[in-house]
Amino acid sequence: MSDKEVSQSAVSQSADKVLDHFTLFRQPEYKAMFERKKAEFEYGHSDEEVARVAEWTKTEEYKAKNFAREAVVINPTKACQPIGAMFAAQGFEGTLPLVHGSQGCVAYYRTHLTRHFKEPNSAVSSSMTEDAAVFGGLNNMIDGLANAYSLYKPKMIAVLTTCMAEVIGDDLQGFIANAKTKDSVPADFPVPYAHTPAFVGSHIVGYDNMIKGVLSYFWGASEKYDTPKNETINLIPGFDGFAVGNNRELKKIAGQFGINLQILSDVSDNFDTPMDGEYRMYDGGTKIEDVKAAVHSKATISMQEYNTPQTLQFIKEKGQEVAKFNYPMGVTATDELIVKLAELSGKAVPDSLRLERGRLVDAIADSHTHLHGKRFAVYGDPDFCLGMTRFLLELGAEPVHILSTSGSKKWEKQVQKVLDGSPFGASGKAYGGKDLWHLRSLIFTDKVDYLIGNSYGKYLERDTKVPLIRLTYPIFDRHHHHRYPTWGYQGALNVLVRILDRIFDDIDANTNTVGQTDYSFDLVR
Repeated sequence: MSDKEVSQSAVSQSADKVLDHFTLFRQPEYKAMFERKKAEFEYGHSDEEVARVAEWTKTEEYKAKNFAREAVVINPTKACQPIGAMFAAQGFEGTLPLVHGSQGCVAYYRTHLTRHFKEPNSAVSSSMTEDAAVFGGLNNMIDGLANAYSLYKPKMIAVLTTCMAEVIGDDLQGFIANAKTKDSVPADFPVPYAHTPAFVGSHIVGYDNMIKGVLSYFWGASEKYDTPKNETINLIPGFDGFAVGNNRELKKIAGQFGINLQILSDVSDNFDTPMDGEYRMYDGGTKIEDVKAAVHSKATISMQEYNTPQTLQFIKEKGQEVAKFNYPMGVTATDELIVKLAELSGKAVPDSLRLERGRLVDAIADSHTHLHGKRFAVYGDPDFCLGMTRFLLELGAEPVHILSTSGSKKWEKQVQKVLDGSPFGASGKAYGGKDLWHLRSLIFTDKVDYLIGNSYGKYLERDTKVPLIRLTYPIFDRHHHHRYPTWGYQGALNVLVRILDRIFDDIDANTNTVGQTDYSFDLVR
């Protein structure tokens, strides 16, 4: 900004009147500055040409070209493996994730999780630089483990990798063993690991790799052997942006049953620490002794099938019964979870849960007229999309476009089977391996009433004018949604309210012009 512009800006704000950026940048001097920048430095096309091309991208012709592209991905509905692995590691008591790679990478992973959970996020890096990229990162691992152990006093260090370490082929098992011989950490100190190359897979693959890595470390090799079983039921939540609320809801349900439920990777306390004058680098999490004992549990439940394929196979090889769900939301999906818990535990469904179910059904009956026939586009992780689709169908809504970049052909068939099971699914279709730019074409050529997804959908909302309902990770631009459950009957009620509130807000916004549309600006909905 020039001296003249700085002088002018003082007119808009002062030390006694500081404006927020969204007000400040609308002031005359800033408008003039932006126009000059555009004219003198951007060298863009004319406004008319930009508008013409923008309109063309809304056509069937452009949609065909968009769906034919192979060499580029535009705004995928996924993050990278290390984020999922770091999330999984932080669900264990006193565990410090160590990212074997550069400092910039771990800063990004920490920031991504912190922006969603609004909590500090502890993790360290082996600080690989150019020399390590050429000669390997063994010395970085030796020093990194020693520093992390002595400075931060963890009970466990979980090692994961970045692109750099994977491209040069660093051997984590060998490096960790070497570091222990150098006394970086005691020989018996737990250092599980997972290879998590960020250039393949996604955050749900990284989650799976880390959970399997931790269990493999404590449970031994994957060869089948007999272990005495107890009455405990293990549960793996999967990568879940609502884990704080959902994990607590699961523990509440287990308490109602009287079941000894062991959550493997419980992040609910670590991502929801209180402000009481005490800083907690580590808070809560699954105790290491409980992880060791979990091999003797009678069964393991995964709440998200596509988050845990390798882990469930490993557990199955231990002789445990396994059960898998697809982000169970709504009445039927929660019923299935409750029935499975009753079956595995041999306990009757408690009356308190039957009461919760009845209240949810009553709430749906109260509000179904506002949902009936509404058309939705849903995007996110494969399990979330399946769970959300099932619940929308229960509500009499019509899920039309269901899209997941991490979705496979198997997933597409699963979604299609769900759609085929309801008359409200007749116009629906699943799109695996596609991204949000594909979804943009779908919405412009086959309009929906609402979007359900994460914060990245706000650009689709602005472009297509389709209202967005934020119900999955990441939610960066709204606060504290993760503290409320979306699983269980209470969770389904929360989701129902969130959808209805958006619908009612939309109705009010479109009926508030005095003397023109306010004949429908009703006090009672």
